[in-house]
Amino acid sequence: MSRFTLAPAPALEAGNMLPVSRAPFRPELQGLRALSVVLVMVYHVWMGRVSGGVDVFLMLSAFFLTGSFIRKAESGRSFDLPGYWLNTFRRLLPAAVAVLLASLVATAALLPSSRWSSIFEQAWASLFYRQNWQLAQDAVDYYAANSATTSPLQHFWSLSIQGQVFLLWPLLLGAGLLVHRLLVRRFPRLRYAMVMAMLFAVVFAASLTYSIRITASDQAWAYFDTGARLWEFALGSMVAIALPFMSRLPGAVRAPLGWIGLAAIVSCGILLPVQQQFPGYLALWPTLAAACVIIAGQSRFGVDRLLALPVLGWLGGIAYALYLWHWPVLVFFVVRSGESKPSLVQGLMIMGLSLVLAWATTRIVESPMRSWKWLSAKRRRVGVVIALMLAVVMVPLNGWEHRVAAQEQLAATQPAVDNPGALVLEPGYVASGDPGALMIPLTSRASFDWSNFGDDCSGAYASDDPLMEYCQEGGNPAAEKTLFLLGDSHMQHWSGAVAQLAEQKDLHWVLLTRPGCRYGDETQDTDADCTDFNAVAAKYVLEHRPDALLTLATRTAQGPDADGNSPGQRERLATGYRAGIKAFLDAGIQVIGMRDTPRFDASIPECVDRFGPDGEPCTMEVDYAMAKTSPVLGLPEMNLPGHRFSTLDLTDLLCPQDSCRPVIGNVLAYMDESHLTSTYVRTTTPVFGQRLYAALGWT
Repeated sequence: MSRFTLAPAPALEAGNMLPVSRAPFRPELQGLRALSVVLVMVYHVWMGRVSGGVDVFLMLSAFFLTGSFIRKAESGRSFDLPGYWLNTFRRLLPAAVAVLLASLVATAALLPSSRWSSIFEQAWASLFYRQNWQLAQDAVDYYAANSATTSPLQHFWSLSIQGQVFLLWPLLLGAGLLVHRLLVRRFPRLRYAMVMAMLFAVVFAASLTYSIRITASDQAWAYFDTGARLWEFALGSMVAIALPFMSRLPGAVRAPLGWIGLAAIVSCGILLPVQQQFPGYLALWPTLAAACVIIAGQSRFGVDRLLALPVLGWLGGIAYALYLWHWPVLVFFVVRSGESKPSLVQGLMIMGLSLVLAWATTRIVESPMRSWKWLSAKRRRVGVVIALMLAVVMVPLNGWEHRVAAQEQLAATQPAVDNPGALVLEPGYVASGDPGALMIPLTSRASFDWSNFGDDCSGAYASDDPLMEYCQEGGNPAAEKTLFLLGDSHMQHWSGAVAQLAEQKDLHWVLLTRPGCRYGDETQDTDADCTDFNAVAAKYVLEHRPDALLTLATRTAQGPDADGNSPGQRERLATGYRAGIKAFLDAGIQVIGMRDTPRFDASIPECVDRFGPDGEPCTMEVDYAMAKTSPVLGLPEMNLPGHRFSTLDLTDLLCPQDSCRPVIGNVLAYMDESHLTSTYVRTTTPVFGQRLYAALGWT
């Protein structure tokens, strides 16, 4: 058993001691917890943005934790770390398990199977307090972004960070205890609280510096990064240590300080661009504001008069469960109603239902577990109960995953004739498959069916430039012909056809891509990394001089544009395309300007789940998505001799008979609203190869 005990320090003069506060109940802090959760709810339900309330909640948790450990150490009591961890998760898990189970049941009943895989991942991550890292990966994964944003478990990210800190902070406090023991003999006036104040100051400075830098360079990752949030906890810890000094401030100072802090907390989400710049230096606003409220304490005209109201105290008592429930209730309401934003009445209903569920969970699940005397009698019992609570989620979740995996395996092992895909579009095709065969990929598997072929570029094609991290190659390096592909994800999803073509022809291919970065379509809004990548990629192409370069010449848009452009105007020529390809043409490289992929207005797997593979809402007229005449045909470069510039139009493989379809030849064509499944792309290889070689004049 890990146990650290602080020997009583020698008596010191009062003036040299760092005062150690006791822990009287402070109802205004319970009210502050309630306020932070209510702000989170209000902003989520009606404003769809960050409020700063979570930052206050995190800071408060460290304030209470640190104060408890400091008081134990200063009074000579021992640190029982295993006991602390067991009791902490004994308090946290019951409500979390209840919400996880309810969310999984609602997922099975209300969410399409196309979302299940991401929910499975996030359920495991939430149960074991790593949801923030799961979402951080999804946030920087261009192809996972759409599936993660509407997860009913997304809010577990903050609880995961909190759980990680509940594991880390006692270790820091224990390490500080050992350091104090080593130093106190040489510096007898050194208090344990002083050691911890210095340690937390270092954590605060290091984490805040990191947070500011990572937020500026990669805010999507930083938002969920534990390291970028540690300073908020360190601030709460420093406030807990300094509070005995700060409480000596006169009431004339503390009272207005508290009101200023309250006003700053409430106004944070309104006045600050929190959605784009948290948790960098802007997160100092709500956390320092919370520190002001804590320091203000209790006074005749202080903010505690408001925050200590019984209704806020009651809300503070169920704040944890309320935070857990409000998000899945909101998400499932949006799914069920089809509304993107609740009305005032609908929002009040969501909050009311969340309150009822939070009260019931606290009363029926959380409180009995905390007050169960039999459980408290032996530590082993607590460990067993925690394991059982985990199993309550793990067993059904694992069984559900296995059932879905078995269905996916069954679909994957069907004969090829059952899922011909684009082959059904060839003249004279005669169907010979089972009409009752499963579609592939199943919608539950669609998000994984991405084209990822070839190996990382190596040898003569290797690049040391970090911007070239998405460089892949395949085929025969000594082949007679070399084809480069340059573009974004809409180029990458065709790499499956190129890879298959290289197996049939004497062809070597290299894919240069960056997600969300279209070559030749840079604007002033394009991020600097994209612009830099395109410049580096162009230089790379010119250095290697491939026989041909496949590019995307046009761009399709999702939904009507801001000017309300009518159907047929959603496809346009890439803004700087002609200028972008000039150097390649001048170098004697054959260039192919390919038309972009038609974009739907909603996720195709979800639509197929809801309306079926032939559902009318899942189809789209080709003239709605694409220009009636390809914009590429009007380029002067089309008149260059010797196939120097040509175009490749595969629209008819996605929109046969002028209707863009979600399922063709019993194969799901789209993995979301605009990216093609690898399974479908591979079925286009015969036509893709024929048209590509014809455009280049190759045989």
